[in-house]
Amino acid sequence: MDVREERLRTATSLRGTPALPLSAWRGRSGRRYVVGIHTLDDDPAEVGEAVVIAVRRGGDGTAELVAVAAAGESPRERLARGWLTRARARGATEMHVHRLAEDAAARRAVVADLGGAPA
Repeated sequence: MDVREERLRTATSLRGTPALPLSAWRGRSGRRYVVGIHTLDDDPAEVGEAVVIAVRRGGDGTAELVAVAAAGESPRERLARGWLTRARARGATEMHVHRLAEDAAARRAVVADLGGAPA
């Protein structure tokens, strides 16, 4: 199975607040990973324990995974700014963050499923 984005349809809440910027990625295993969509200006050090996907969004709205990495709790394991700089150089326009992996092993498994090298 190919790794691909499966856009989620979100709607405004009953109180009229904007829809949450969510999407999902389907890994090679067929598993689906829900992500929050962030700009590249968001501070990657604030991501915390998560899987971070650098994405290039085409003019037609399609997403291409540029890079994927696991970010951990300790400062040494947090996403390095160099990773984000390299992703930008490769054309990334968005950062998708998956925060539902339970621990470091689960984050590494998600990274591997999405086609990245496990940390």
